[in-house]
Amino acid sequence: MAETEEFRHQDQDELILHLKEVQQLLARQKIVEDLVHRQDMPRHDLVETLVHKQHLTQLQAKLDSLHPADIAYILEALPRDERILVWDLVKAERDGEILLEVSDAVRESLIESMAPAELVAAAEQLDADELADLAPDLPTEVIDDVFRSLDTEEREQLRAAMSYTEGSVGALMDFDLVSVREDVSLEVVLRYLRRFDDLPDHTDQLFVVDRDEHLHGVLPLDVLLVNDPDVQVSALMQTDALTLLATDAADDAAQAFERYDLVSAAVIDSAGKLVGRLTVNAVLDHIREEAEAEQLAQAGLKEEEDVFASIWDSVKNRWQWLAINLVTAFIASRVIGAFEGSIEKLVALAALMPIVAGIGGNSGNQTITMIVRAIALGQVGENSERWLYRKEAGVALFNGLIWGGLLGLLAWWLYKDIRLGAVMTAAMTLNLLVAAAVGVAIPMTLRKLGRDPAMGSSVMITAVTDSGGFFIFLGLATLFLL
Repeated sequence: MAETEEFRHQDQDELILHLKEVQQLLARQKIVEDLVHRQDMPRHDLVETLVHKQHLTQLQAKLDSLHPADIAYILEALPRDERILVWDLVKAERDGEILLEVSDAVRESLIESMAPAELVAAAEQLDADELADLAPDLPTEVIDDVFRSLDTEEREQLRAAMSYTEGSVGALMDFDLVSVREDVSLEVVLRYLRRFDDLPDHTDQLFVVDRDEHLHGVLPLDVLLVNDPDVQVSALMQTDALTLLATDAADDAAQAFERYDLVSAAVIDSAGKLVGRLTVNAVLDHIREEAEAEQLAQAGLKEEEDVFASIWDSVKNRWQWLAINLVTAFIASRVIGAFEGSIEKLVALAALMPIVAGIGGNSGNQTITMIVRAIALGQVGENSERWLYRKEAGVALFNGLIWGGLLGLLAWWLYKDIRLGAVMTAAMTLNLLVAAAVGVAIPMTLRKLGRDPAMGSSVMITAVTDSGGFFIFLGLATLFLL
């Protein structure tokens, strides 16, 4: 948001400072209220009410000075009780904007605390595309009330926005745009623009359409402003500008915005009609959400968990992959148990085997991270899978011989046994090769199955490299040292 608007941009340090100020106000209120509550004085209830209102007034004034996105950040950083208290102090006309900004888990907790009438009022403040984002989290009766309050055009826009699948361009686009005809002069266009109180956010171009709303081209604002007002739009409009289909994948659109440094792009339907536009702020939000989801997915977590969620909600979110991890850990322990005799005869094995497993896990995670990133950027196709296996195997072989060799020399120096050093080098190399193969196989297989390539990847690669590393190292030791 521009500096000249009501709220100016806050950097991370300023956001943290605002959060601390809110937390201090909440803590001060609790301390003073506790002191007043314990005092025996005339008109005790009145004094307690006045003290309570005084602190809430200060807190409300602080919130009024912040942008909705900054308030969303503060709400996400507060425990549930304090979050609800702060949420109740937010002005009603700002509820809708803030609900759009907070995470899914926090939004759910805020909606649960609101009466149906409050939810309807908050939803009515939003445009159709924004309402479509919020609709899945709202009760059905609230959506019905909001739908009845919309005019015909807004109803059609809401229906259209809700018809697109999550992760598509249509689900991200907005309907707030400026379109013009190609058979008018720039002077007519300028007069038309002066009728607006404000242009839609991120308006860098006007969309040129015919009477049936078919897109013919775009007219950048800088072209409009620097040319003779008597020139017609058709003479200056650009017909080769990037356009997106509403059914295109949002990830593909995000790559296009990054590649071509776009601010906005036209969104059309299969018939070539202009149905909306995609803007850079929506793309950035999508990229951020995808990155957060991928980070959680790698650890086997879902987006639904709020950091201040109840114990039970957190347990439900985490138990599946913990159960899988328990099984894999048990398998690893059984692998070690199968070689108990070898470990008893050569104690050095117990000290060295965690190194083999640990390095393998780290290498596997590096491979998975690179492959998942490449898949997200659309750089990996079916025909490149075999090449990736060969490439990662080469990297693993090189690293295994170099770093495994160094560890082998260290093992030889520590335990005065050249055979142990050779086993250490061989085990390290083989486990890195296993890690490389599995690091490519896991995300590629998940993609083929239509699942998130990052889902539980760190858990699975750790399981394989632990069990595999123990088996390879202890097996080689048993064969060649005992």
